[in-house]
Amino acid sequence: MDGKVGFELDILADYVVSEIKKAERIFADEMTLPTLAPGSGSAKTAWLWAYARDDRTFGGSGPPMVAYRFEHSRATEWSRDIRAVIAALCIDGYAAYNKLVRKDGGNDGAILAGRWARSRRKFYELHIAKSSKVATDTIERMAKLWEVEERVRGQSPEARVAARQVASAAIVGDLFTLWQTTLPQVSRKSTFAEALRYAISRRGIFKRFLTDGRVELDSNIVERAIRPHGITRKNSLVAGSDGGGRTWATIATLLQTCLCRSRHKRKELHGADLRHAARVRSDVPPTGGCDVVRVKAPVAPTRARLPSL
Repeated sequence: MDGKVGFELDILADYVVSEIKKAERIFADEMTLPTLAPGSGSAKTAWLWAYARDDRTFGGSGPPMVAYRFEHSRATEWSRDIRAVIAALCIDGYAAYNKLVRKDGGNDGAILAGRWARSRRKFYELHIAKSSKVATDTIERMAKLWEVEERVRGQSPEARVAARQVASAAIVGDLFTLWQTTLPQVSRKSTFAEALRYAISRRGIFKRFLTDGRVELDSNIVERAIRPHGITRKNSLVAGSDGGGRTWATIATLLQTCLCRSRHKRKELHGADLRHAARVRSDVPPTGGCDVVRVKAPVAPTRARLPSL
């Protein structure tokens, strides 16, 4: 990638980051990005951080966005981008995220929320291997949580919390009781015990969705955003330099945000077309069944054929 292009585009990428920081809810994830160390002839381990926003699931109108940041480590540098954010931050289990929360419990720090989806994967692998009935029971109970989420998607945070308190709170309580009862009965070094400890140790952040309607059970938007870079990393092997890593992050920010906005606009336009078609056909008498309206895309004009010489 051209370093000069990346430098010129930095201002746009910084703007995307500033807009993400205004969101009520932010998703965060990270992955390693091997980078050549100048003069050493070897590669060092750097990090690519991804931050995403998508307010549509809790009735928000803000457009979806994704931003990437290249950092030398997984320690403290990354937090400068979102240190002052007053938002629900949906995260994995990385302990450094805790630095964003005020120790005195003040309200001007980030609110951390855990990813149920990551815990679910651990139990799902055990379920597929048929190695634990408790894992299978866990997957079946978690499925009911996702059914509730599907019903409240797009509703206001208050409506989501109300529905979760009625339908999800009891399921969550039963799950933690099941896990805590089971843990002493299994080998401490087993994969099953690891899955149980992962879930139990995150009880606080896992239960956050029951009282905060902005929180999701998963973080698909940021996971989908960072997954392609894992594939690219394997193909390109390493970033050529720190500057190359920063350029990588800058251009990826703009490309991924454009893709998110493009999908968002396509859905809006498709919905508008269907609503318009429904209005046009509102005077058609009902047939007693579902009237499927097909909206044809405009046909591109064709060039007139020139006579052969």
